[in-house]
Amino acid sequence: MLVFIRCLCSLTFRNLYCSVMAMAPTSSGTRSEASVVEVTLESTLKNVEVAEEVSRRVSATAGFGSEAAFQIEMAVHEAVINAIYHGNKEDPGKNVLLRFLIFQDRLEIHVCDQGGGFDPGLLPDPVAEENLMNVSGRGIFLVRKFMDELNIETSANSGTEVTMIKRLNPEVQSNQGGTDREHEGDSAAD
Repeated sequence: MLVFIRCLCSLTFRNLYCSVMAMAPTSSGTRSEASVVEVTLESTLKNVEVAEEVSRRVSATAGFGSEAAFQIEMAVHEAVINAIYHGNKEDPGKNVLLRFLIFQDRLEIHVCDQGGGFDPGLLPDPVAEENLMNVSGRGIFLVRKFMDELNIETSANSGTEVTMIKRLNPEVQSNQGGTDREHEGDSAAD
């Protein structure tokens, strides 16, 4: 099932407009194995709460326990703040796309902004001695810790897309969020 939610306000769900459509068949004629929830948020920090609420609902629907659901919510919180604040610079004319794909074995989350892109390799290490007292700069670090996989693709022309994966089966070996940054895309600074 494909669910589109366009967020036109900030803190309540009463002003969200929803439509539900059947998922389109794949090229093989079978239905896709993922349920999809998409939310388009205006670039205002008040919409982080909307993203958190949608995250809670999707995590519960996907079957995650309370600890994993909290980790997912925090990862979405950090990624959406980064998209609104750093990516879109809180420009009300730009949106953040939040997309959840619910598979039988995992939850895949995409956060896309319309900013100028950035090179994730240039992020300072938040646990380095000189950065410990900084009030910001830990978002990507936290996402890496909370999620099983992280991929960042960025372009100067199309913004940044953060893809996060959380597995339902704890026995599946994870890469601990790609702590060696091997899952981050190359910066395409055109």
